[in-house]
Amino acid sequence: MSERIVKANRHKQLRSFCMAAKVGGFSKAADLLQLSQPSVSLQIQSLEKELKAKLFIRNGPKITLTDAGKKLLELAQPLVEQLDSLPTRFTAMNEPEETGEINIAAGEASILHLLPTIIETFKQRYPNIHIRLHNVSGKLGVDAIRNGEVDFAVGPMLEVPADILYKQVYRFVPVLIMPFGHPLASLDDITLKDIVKYDLILPPQHLNTWRIVDDVLQKHKLRYKTSLEAWSWEIIKKYVELGLGISIVTSVSLTGDEKLISKPLSKYFPDNYYGVTMKRKGDLSLPAKNFIELIDPRFFGDS
Repeated sequence: MSERIVKANRHKQLRSFCMAAKVGGFSKAADLLQLSQPSVSLQIQSLEKELKAKLFIRNGPKITLTDAGKKLLELAQPLVEQLDSLPTRFTAMNEPEETGEINIAAGEASILHLLPTIIETFKQRYPNIHIRLHNVSGKLGVDAIRNGEVDFAVGPMLEVPADILYKQVYRFVPVLIMPFGHPLASLDDITLKDIVKYDLILPPQHLNTWRIVDDVLQKHKLRYKTSLEAWSWEIIKKYVELGLGISIVTSVSLTGDEKLISKPLSKYFPDNYYGVTMKRKGDLSLPAKNFIELIDPRFFGDS
């Protein structure tokens, strides 16, 4: 392979490497980059061969960075981010500075766990753009988009109407959470029959999370008891910590600082995808496009 081709592919290799390091797996990285898993693996293998260094320790589907990988990530992450944002940043530099407002619809999980770092970066680049967060999601978020109350929404979307454009960006796994010392904490392979022996703390019945949990348990003909309903992941986590029940949540809601035990449940429940929702037809303002490109540089076409 010529040196010119190697240099042309280096951005793709480093992007795959950084994404794999971020999510801890080649398959997850491939999903988020909209590539095949073999493509991501080959790109990283080529990078390792070129640099003459092992970048990951591979343990089945899970991967961890080697010391060399950590050093490369420190160098590569800023470069990849700068290249991915190049079109947006060039436009901002080449055109008069804009003032204006962006209205974003998002649920609590997106507002608390997905958007803070994106908003921080955006405000550093575009300090004169005012951002308004509307704490609405699902059908209410779609209605707000249609009515022109918000520019776009960030979060999950189970059913996409014909007039709405939705693009998946993040994938999160379902997890069972329980307090320390709970009987299920010592089990390596937790079944649905194990779960329904204990009281569940779930969101209200009109929310998608409850519907997903109920559908799966009904499909397996299992009866369960809900001891408490709470609309907020933060409230649910608090009451699980207090030992008032166990719950099934999405990994986006977990920071790692909770006083909880968590167990993955991908064997039984579908993964949860978060993305960007907007009108299929209609023009977005430049600030709104700039914000969305921070979420996914490929949203309006590969950079």
